[in-house]
Amino acid sequence: MKRRGGNGEAGAALMLALWALFVLSAMVVAWALDVDARLTLSGQSSRVTEASAMASSGAEIALHPAVEPGSPLLRGQMGRQSYEAKITGEGGRLNLNWVVAGENPQRIELLRKFLEVKGVELNERDRMIDTLLDWVDPDNLVRLQGAEADGEYQPANAMLTRITDVKRIRGWEEFVARPNWDAELTLNSTGPVDLAWASRDLLLSLPGMSEMEVEQFIAFRAGPDGVDGTEDDPQFKTLDEVRVALGFSPDQFKQLVALVGFKDQAMRVESVGRSGEVTRVVQMVIRKSGPVPQLITWKEL
Repeated sequence: MKRRGGNGEAGAALMLALWALFVLSAMVVAWALDVDARLTLSGQSSRVTEASAMASSGAEIALHPAVEPGSPLLRGQMGRQSYEAKITGEGGRLNLNWVVAGENPQRIELLRKFLEVKGVELNERDRMIDTLLDWVDPDNLVRLQGAEADGEYQPANAMLTRITDVKRIRGWEEFVARPNWDAELTLNSTGPVDLAWASRDLLLSLPGMSEMEVEQFIAFRAGPDGVDGTEDDPQFKTLDEVRVALGFSPDQFKQLVALVGFKDQAMRVESVGRSGEVTRVVQMVIRKSGPVPQLITWKEL
């Protein structure tokens, strides 16, 4: 009987030892998996930091007063890390505060035409313009298709402070729901449309501009590689050179003079940093008007 009991105790001890070994193995496996996960996260975090640093480096280089659009300094690579920055003219976008300031009929018509080119229907265009004007004017008088204070809707009765304010204006809901709805709009330029950078749709919105003239001008402006803001672009020195490139006579150009400009000092920079497969983007608007550039906006994506 004693011998039989000894065998039972030995069997139990063996089972206990095996169970302990199983638990210990499971703990080791779990620890190994946790370490691997932490290393993976650490590596990913490191690449995110590196990509952000590279994007910031490209942006800092673009800030230098001597660096122009298309400069080879805007691209760089160090091992698996790289940056690529692009500088474009902020004046090539439509400044909404400039459009509504003083309710200048020519500027308002420019916005109306721009919305038409963007496919907005007539009634919607009129409503969008009236509600925009009601949003920025100092009074509470409602325009024909406008909107003033009403319950939770409270117009600022002041100029726009950021482009996203447009999302709060009645009648603009469908337009701002579009992808990249604000890509051709700004609040940061001097105001007049910079012909050296204006988009196709904005050029088409200017009075007297035909589709053929716009296409020819854009092709000439972009240079042999077909891309604006690169080294092979023709360098316009005066607004009159732009007029000639457009094929306009001095008399024809007069109808544009109040709406267009040239070499706006506000520039938009988009710098893309990469580390392996990880990408980070810095977007900023700067004003290069002296030895020390002015930073207007900075956004990290």
